[in-house]
Amino acid sequence: MKIRIEQDEHYESPREWDNLGKMVCFHRRYDLGDKHEYSHGDCANWHEMEALIKKEEDVVVLLPLYLLDHSGITISCGSQHFRACDPQGWDWGQVGFIFATREDVLKEYSKKRISPKMRAQVEGVLRNEVKAYDQCLTGDVWGYIIEDDDGEHLDSCWGFYGHDYCEKEANDMVAFLKKQAEESAAELRRVQSAMPCCQP
Repeated sequence: MKIRIEQDEHYESPREWDNLGKMVCFHRRYDLGDKHEYSHGDCANWHEMEALIKKEEDVVVLLPLYLLDHSGITISCGSQHFRACDPQGWDWGQVGFIFATREDVLKEYSKKRISPKMRAQVEGVLRNEVKAYDQCLTGDVWGYIIEDDDGEHLDSCWGFYGHDYCEKEANDMVAFLKKQAEESAAELRRVQSAMPCCQP
């Protein structure tokens, strides 16, 4: 079997999924994050915007969002790797926040109180949401096509965030298809061996 992995050009933004976090972004050229009612002009700086969000929302975890805009865009909760490639900050800066509210967290985990362990877990979820959104922005979304030696289509699937993840899923499917073919061949041999032989 042959595997072809190709970039998915018709994927859905992960912000269309059922996310725990709310992503509030501001940018002159790009429509980023989730729809919201906040206005960048309401605050003089990011500290004031953070305070406003915490005042308006019952925030459990809030993380800053940074955007690098250079031959494409990439988003992150941290600025360290942006600083490393652009220490002067010409092409990157803060673009907003992602946060989770107490109401959404308690509903998601079916709990009545939020423990430090749960808070850490929520932060991990938010970071993963940002990672998936970054993969969307950078085009790191893939699909696989599995064919036999004659080029006949055996299986395909699309919308995998991350090339390695797509490759793993494709290899797992190949293993499944091979096992399925081997079981079918074994069953055919069993049926044939049980059939009475025809004598001339």
